[in-house]
Amino acid sequence: MERFDVVIVGAGPAGAAAAIAARRGGARVLLLDRADFPRDKPCGDGIAADAVDELARLGVAGVAAGHPAITRLRLVAPGGTAVTRPLPRPAFTIPRRIFDERLVRAAVASGAELRRHTVRSVVVAGEPAVDRRYAATVLIGADGAGSVVRRALGFGPNPAGHLAIAVRGYAATGNTTEQVIVTTRQRWPAYAWEFPLGDGTANVGYGEVLRGAPVSRAYLVERLRTLLPGGEPAGLRGHHLPLSTRRPPPGHGRVLLAGDALSLINPFTGEGIFYAVLSGALAGAAAAAGPVGVAERYRDELRRRLGRHLRHSGIAARLTRRPAVVDAAVRAAARDGAVFGRMVDLGLGDGVFDLRTIGRIAAQMGRAHPAAPSRLGKAG
Repeated sequence: MERFDVVIVGAGPAGAAAAIAARRGGARVLLLDRADFPRDKPCGDGIAADAVDELARLGVAGVAAGHPAITRLRLVAPGGTAVTRPLPRPAFTIPRRIFDERLVRAAVASGAELRRHTVRSVVVAGEPAVDRRYAATVLIGADGAGSVVRRALGFGPNPAGHLAIAVRGYAATGNTTEQVIVTTRQRWPAYAWEFPLGDGTANVGYGEVLRGAPVSRAYLVERLRTLLPGGEPAGLRGHHLPLSTRRPPPGHGRVLLAGDALSLINPFTGEGIFYAVLSGALAGAAAAAGPVGVAERYRDELRRRLGRHLRHSGIAARLTRRPAVVDAAVRAAARDGAVFGRMVDLGLGDGVFDLRTIGRIAAQMGRAHPAAPSRLGKAG
């Protein structure tokens, strides 16, 4: 078997970030993925400012080159009330076939070795090994929602209530500068989105939390078209989102999990790129420091960086199971820009709620307001 200091399964944002961080620590790194790059990846394509910041800390610049900044967000509550405000910091919409290739090329430029390989079996006891071909001092599973590495550690997929499903495609909208999120009471928690690419087209999609009953592609498309009227988008693909409200341990022995494999999807918004880049970077740095205590070292760093935020996002997810809470939050955000900013930071980065924000939302509970007209139609 070939031996490497760090073997990473999955070359998406979490895996690429892990490879770059491990190389910065001096490790010999093998990065495995079943696909050639560029490749499509079903996703909302939203890249928040926090993700760009984490990549800059890894020395990766220019990931948003050629993609204009998105400066505003329109949020429609389940009851129809809407708020539109400038984002606290600009975001980007970058198709994953472009974004992921830029990251994986940065990993290769840092000295990581990239190989196309479909991983079928993983040994996690003692010295980790992949398909009896590659041995690792430390193994990192960054292989997404269906992670082979996660299964080898004995952890199955997230159960109902902690797993979402979404469908996305691309459509001509004319929108160039405004992210749009339309929430809905039907099958709540659920929402549709429109994230502009800056050229008059947008990534559009719909997602909801699974509650045990299967849903069809036709149903998901119908809900998308109800909330965002128009023709059927091109390139429709579905994907699962393992929510952070049910996470496995981040590591065991000399094996670590990062990104979607660790169920790091924001339950409040479905955002996962920031989590992927951050957790990948932390996993790669921990792995490069050597195998002794690597799981504990990684766990502690994750807790330091995301522990308080994950607690707050989990609480927000529980509270917002009642659509009335979301209605109140949107009303509060319409009245107070600071509340809007807190909500964005909690949903797209590592923000937390404060007492002032909680008080503003609580003050709006029970205050019914007429639904504001939406250019996208009424939330269903």
